[in-house]
Amino acid sequence: MTAATHSTLFPQVPETADAVLDGLDPEQREVALALTGPVCVLAGAGTGKTRAITHRIAYGVRSGRLQPASVLAVTFTNRAAGEMRGRLRQLGAGGVQARTFHSAALRQLQFFWPKAVGGELPRLLERKIQLVADAAARCRIRLDRNELRDVTGEIEWAKVTQTVPADYPAVVAKAHRDAPRDPAEISQIYAMYEQLKRDRSVIDFEDVLLLTVGILQDRHDIADQIRSQYQHFVVDEYQDVSPLQQRLLDLWLGDRDNLCVVGDASQTIYSFTGATPDHLLNFRTRHPGATVVKLVRDYRSTPQVVHLANGLLSQARGRAADHRLELVSQRDPGPDPGYTEYADEPTEAEGTARRIRDLIAAGVPAGEIAVLYRINAQSEVYEQALADAGVPYQLRGAERFFERQEVREAGVALRGAARAGGNDSLLDDAEDLPAQVRAVLSTKGWNPQPPAGSGAVRDRWESLAALVRLAEDFSRAKSGATLSDLVAELDERAAAQHAPTVQGVTLASLHSAKGLEWDAVFLVGLTEGMMPITYAKTDEQIEEERRLLYVGVTRARLHLSLSWALSRSPGGRASRRPSRFLKGLRPGSGSLGTVASGTSGGFERAAAAGRRKPRGPVLCRVCGTTLTEAGAMKLMRCEDCPSDMDEGLYERLRDWRAEQARELGQPAYCVFTDKTLMAIAERVPGSGGELSSISGVGARKLDRFGADVLAICAGEDRGAGLDED
Repeated sequence: MTAATHSTLFPQVPETADAVLDGLDPEQREVALALTGPVCVLAGAGTGKTRAITHRIAYGVRSGRLQPASVLAVTFTNRAAGEMRGRLRQLGAGGVQARTFHSAALRQLQFFWPKAVGGELPRLLERKIQLVADAAARCRIRLDRNELRDVTGEIEWAKVTQTVPADYPAVVAKAHRDAPRDPAEISQIYAMYEQLKRDRSVIDFEDVLLLTVGILQDRHDIADQIRSQYQHFVVDEYQDVSPLQQRLLDLWLGDRDNLCVVGDASQTIYSFTGATPDHLLNFRTRHPGATVVKLVRDYRSTPQVVHLANGLLSQARGRAADHRLELVSQRDPGPDPGYTEYADEPTEAEGTARRIRDLIAAGVPAGEIAVLYRINAQSEVYEQALADAGVPYQLRGAERFFERQEVREAGVALRGAARAGGNDSLLDDAEDLPAQVRAVLSTKGWNPQPPAGSGAVRDRWESLAALVRLAEDFSRAKSGATLSDLVAELDERAAAQHAPTVQGVTLASLHSAKGLEWDAVFLVGLTEGMMPITYAKTDEQIEEERRLLYVGVTRARLHLSLSWALSRSPGGRASRRPSRFLKGLRPGSGSLGTVASGTSGGFERAAAAGRRKPRGPVLCRVCGTTLTEAGAMKLMRCEDCPSDMDEGLYERLRDWRAEQARELGQPAYCVFTDKTLMAIAERVPGSGGELSSISGVGARKLDRFGADVLAICAGEDRGAGLDED
């Protein structure tokens, strides 16, 4: 399981090497015992690949067959590398290096640069987008913000595929790649970008790999020194290796073959970054004597979810599809995947938020629910809908937990309190470890009740609350643990980037959800043009979109909902069609096979189900323009049209909301969002009907808060009005 799952937080370290193998299934055990020669693990989604390879490393170390310092395990994200380090530490193999390709290469580059080149390593460029902008300006090419981001991505792709500026146009044409600008212009910007880097003595992340490759190729003595240290290599997510990363791996290996790779061609979704499954698919050709193990027992998802995932891939074409793995669920049956068709996007978001609220009421933790979409621009309408429904959420891709300022400050405070021990008066009334942590963190802004509102204040509270929960779990797992013990645990977790879980429904793109899992997953916006995305033209690009949806489906453990909207905005023409990938899978779309074991799954048209009547187009009440953005539709006006809001009324509503939030123990936005209060203050409703016509004031909130809001709008004391009228 991943860091986002129900994993045991503080397991006991196995007492012996053989104990490391306990609990592995036959295939995972085969992986763990294959400690020599080339090994290829073909691991489907949810089959415990990380468990298999970390137990393999730990068994090798604990049995004395592998020296911890001689093993290098590489993966693709800091989160995955941190999780691997955390698991190895829990298995008693904490001395093993588990890093990303870039982190491992940078470490070697920093160490060997003075010997290989002389002087200090050039400064590493944290973000290249400003330098790309400068390069475009030097070339007299104007790029808007989106084009600048896309051109930056093209330069990254060119570098990881080892394409020099002069060759870029020809390589793009050969690869049938859609360039965001004229390839000749991108080539020109790319060349100027490289020149500016040299002029300013900086390198970028791709240079880290390129320069390390160059040094290892030119300096055999340095290559031999690295090879003498690292004798065994493990590569996770091998389907995502780029040509440049494969070249670096070959140089690390030399003429040896102690290499274990793990991957799934059906989860190749990063070709735009240069990733290719060819290295995984060709592994047995390059290493004819390789041990090959297939992991197909799915421990994550129910048979219903697995059946849908298998059905989705059964329609796939191409080389990766020829090597697909047929998953076999190891879980008890669960609910069928649900399919819902909505009239428009805001209605889809509101319907999704209602279902999420129902799941939470039924006992599913908010942190075990995710809404996944194709592009980040889709998040806004779901943020608004969840806020209106009073559901806390978090956006995937935020700053790494242990690098947050409030977490660093909390660490300093806890370390100081641990050193002071019984001499810290702050801890006088604290009976146990959790109470001590709560006392210390109270000086940093934590309190038992979450703050009103969202944004940075709420994020800070959530970070501190995660530390409090961690202390509670640690105390239960380690009887008699002290504050010093907890500080040591936090230090080790920070070093491994093994972060505690922050609660809240996750909003994430399908790409950023890779490697994660939740009890309940909502796949939204599944229409032609979005899934597959409109710019996916070639057969290869279409198949990658199918694999992306497969990744989304396989994130769900128990509850899975798939939905789409027939138009973008209320009253729009219902011209959209459900994704072609759902044909034969959703009820009424053809006969590919039964959607779930013995049933047809749940398909409903939201309007037909009576949940919401079709709405006409929403027009700006100031200029008459048709509104499409969620925030603008809530205000019934364009964001930049003049507001006639009663400022005094707005402030009174905010004060009332803060009081309600305190009484309910909820964030302020769970009562009403700022946009809803602005809409109320602009329209000043005089009746329940007028109030309920404002987006964000549903029947539940009208019943709960309507009397107070109407009383405030009428200038009366809050609490009077609706019932008396």
